[in-house]
Amino acid sequence: MDSLRTTLTGGTACDVCGRLPHPRRLRLTLAKLVAIAPVELALHAVVLAAHPPYLVSVALLASAATILVIWIVEPSTMRLLTTWLHAPKVRPRQGIGTLWRIRVTLDDRAGALENVTRRLAGLDANILGLHVHPIDDGVRDELVVSTPDDLTAADLEDALEAGGGRDAHVWPTTALALVDGQTKALSLSARVVADPAELPHAVAELLGAQLVTDRAALAGQLPGDVLKVPSPWTGLFVFTRPGEPFTPAESARAHRLAELAEAAQTLSR
Repeated sequence: MDSLRTTLTGGTACDVCGRLPHPRRLRLTLAKLVAIAPVELALHAVVLAAHPPYLVSVALLASAATILVIWIVEPSTMRLLTTWLHAPKVRPRQGIGTLWRIRVTLDDRAGALENVTRRLAGLDANILGLHVHPIDDGVRDELVVSTPDDLTAADLEDALEAGGGRDAHVWPTTALALVDGQTKALSLSARVVADPAELPHAVAELLGAQLVTDRAALAGQLPGDVLKVPSPWTGLFVFTRPGEPFTPAESARAHRLAELAEAAQTLSR
């Protein structure tokens, strides 16, 4: 998955925060040097001035350096130098434009998707990916489109509504959205088999949902925005995606991942 991520983003995505571009190794090295060197020098100066026994000196330097550098100084320096580490934001490659992820409900009839695509084509929007999820009152289509840089989410929403779409959600995305659903599901399945404890995080990533750790946060949520998945350990995992109801197909995928995690845990005993 990491190699695929690198391929899609041209090696520019940061593995830590996901922002673009990836910090250069030289910049990371310099940042860590700035964080660590002064602390190490100060600690050595203090210990040498006090002249404690050799073993005491080693213990003091090791413990103090670990606590100060790893837990305090280095994280603080990384936060202060975030902008410098990531440098200016990468501009889209020539010819790609701006990428958007779209979810829209359509009637389950011939020509419904064609009406929407015609409206998008009128905006010079190019459809790069499409997934269809059957639901009770039609189909929920998920698209990834490329548009000219001056196009806005409101422009896309107006086009979708004019084409007969309902409950449209539009938000900016990256080239990682072009990973097809089957590849993503297989990668997450392999992750769950290797470590069944990854199940809740894998489901959240697969569905673009949030894992609920405080049941009080569910107050006011619509039933369709909440998904409960059996857990081999705690009874149930609960996920939420406000304003974006889970489809039956998405629910089935999450439950299959849970069954896979349970089987993997049983085999590992």
